[in-house]
Amino acid sequence: MENQDQAPAQPLDPETLRRALKAFKKRLKLTALDEDSRLGRGPFSGGSTGVVAVRPPDQYPLEVWEELCRQGKLRRSGSGLYELRPDNNR
Repeated sequence: MENQDQAPAQPLDPETLRRALKAFKKRLKLTALDEDSRLGRGPFSGGSTGVVAVRPPDQYPLEVWEELCRQGKLRRSGSGLYELRPDNNR
């Protein structure tokens, strides 16, 4: 009996991966801006909050995020969070 939970791996469309990465970067940027603009932060605390990991947009399936990790563009941070990998000339 075959396991139906594991579908055959189909290559993901490069355009889908590009749009997903763009959506991830936008969410990361907006999350950081939101955190930086919170009330209660001192005006002299300086710098940003250092938000580096976010939950990826759920409009794309988990396979997309795992493929971006495999390509070295993202990395898992744990608890369902992902972060951008630093540019390391790959």
